Amino acid sequence: MTNVLPFKRPSPKQKHKGKTLCKSGFHKWKVVTAQQFDVKQGKLVTKSKCERCGEEKVEAK
Repeated sequence: MTNVLPFKRPSPKQKHKGKTLCKSGFHKWKVVTAQQFDVKQGKLVTKSKCERCGEEKVEAK
């Protein structure tokens, strides 16, 4: 009975941290270097992932 942990709900500020910028189109893109060749297109591609929301985009070179 002594190991009771107090649970606290995340505040709206913590819950939605970083999502408002991404919804407005201001993503924080980071290049993913694990996969640089697209087999279906047969081309080199640049794969980017947003650090905040996790959205991915692919650009052909």
